[in-house]
Amino acid sequence: MSNHSAEPSVVRAEDVRVDLGTGPILRGIDLQVPRGQALALLGANGSGKTTLVKALIGLTPLASGRVELFGTDVSARRSVPWPRIGYVPQRVSSSPSMSATAEEVVASGLLTNRRLRPGPGSRRQVRDALAEMGLAERARDSVHLFSGGQQQRVLIARALIRQPDLLVIDEPLSGIDQASKTALAASLRRLHRAGTTIIVVLHELAELRPLIGRAVTLAQGQVVQDGPPPVHQPAEPGHHHPDALPGTVFNGYPVHGPGGRR
Repeated sequence: MSNHSAEPSVVRAEDVRVDLGTGPILRGIDLQVPRGQALALLGANGSGKTTLVKALIGLTPLASGRVELFGTDVSARRSVPWPRIGYVPQRVSSSPSMSATAEEVVASGLLTNRRLRPGPGSRRQVRDALAEMGLAERARDSVHLFSGGQQQRVLIARALIRQPDLLVIDEPLSGIDQASKTALAASLRRLHRAGTTIIVVLHELAELRPLIGRAVTLAQGQVVQDGPPPVHQPAEPGHHHPDALPGTVFNGYPVHGPGGRR
């Protein structure tokens, strides 16, 4: 990971508001994330968690407010250091018709609008990223043969291949088995110890509780709690909102909303 100890907060959001068709989804969010922090975004479905992380990395437009990544306004897209940012959307089980191997999926993390095929040395990068996730021996296996937890780890490896300083993950523990949850938690702890700043969307802390140093809880698009991880997480009723605009792209690959692929 890069050493940028003198820089401002990794993420800074000021009075962020997002409207997505049905009305306001985020209402005046203020958030600063310092380098090296492991932060959990908590809240019920519809509270605005996914919308917030997409707003933070420029995938969802702001109705008002401002977001900075590494000190650069996210609206100045060409100036944002995107290779320093890894994003893992919510996992969707792959179809048997999708025969991409784990190494092919991970290598796609190196592609951009200007770089349509991996460069020299990419195979080593791919293997290192898969090894970090404990999947080096399955590099040439088709992803549709993997368990849900293994698929999630492949997506994280894709985000890690550029060695990002900021890793943003949406619901990594959803719908996976206990062994995979434990393995994912161990991998994220290793990354955090290496200096990676982590923002993770969660319904509950569960296996990631030892990792999390700060928890921000959302309800109805507003921050209702910001501080140490809660001992108990009361259920928060909410209404589901579309959390993405169709056709958005991050680091060269498409990101879709809850009604389609992600």
